[in-house]
Amino acid sequence: MPRLKQIPKKDANEYVNKYYEALFGDRDPVENPGTATGTPGNWWTVFALVPYIFEHATKHFGMFGMFADKSISQLDPIVREIGILRAGYVQGSQFVFSQHCKAARRFGLSEAKIAAIPHWEVSEVFDTKERAILAWSDALILQGGRASDELFEALHSHLSDEDILELTYHIMGYNLHAVCCKALRLEYDDVPERIKEVPIPESGEVANWAGAAWK
Repeated sequence: MPRLKQIPKKDANEYVNKYYEALFGDRDPVENPGTATGTPGNWWTVFALVPYIFEHATKHFGMFGMFADKSISQLDPIVREIGILRAGYVQGSQFVFSQHCKAARRFGLSEAKIAAIPHWEVSEVFDTKERAILAWSDALILQGGRASDELFEALHSHLSDEDILELTYHIMGYNLHAVCCKALRLEYDDVPERIKEVPIPESGEVANWAGAAWK
């Protein structure tokens, strides 16, 4: 379950209910959750807690996807989705990665390229432009924005200044959502912590890691 309370249909404002109706129809998404893509839908019901944050986030989504004004973004959607897919994967968000597999497929990214996102560095399915996009996404997420001049020039040889700004904004926007979903246990990121001590078998012994000689 999400860590924060959810807002039912009856308590949502007009702006939030516009999205509830588009995604859930006449259902109350708290009492009867689930979207057409199979997600629980609790990102929407939790973010509705603070309507101005909900509105800010959905205006970002409004640049593309099901609520988009097609005239806003000039960025190739495949470029955008490659960057977001890699961001979702390296940030460890099952929700962002899974949902954008579907989005990337809808915009024409091949199954082979979707499957190779986790190991793009050793894959031969990506061209030089796509490899620059993937490396840029890694520099933003894994290196905190420490992108080399060489990487920037490689990306700039394929994308305009405007495209690079928009790509960077979308990657970092979905980094935010990936982190929020994990922290707040939303959607497919509602999972227990898997990194924990594995107990020693009853018949085993505690190793002396302080420096005792191995016998």
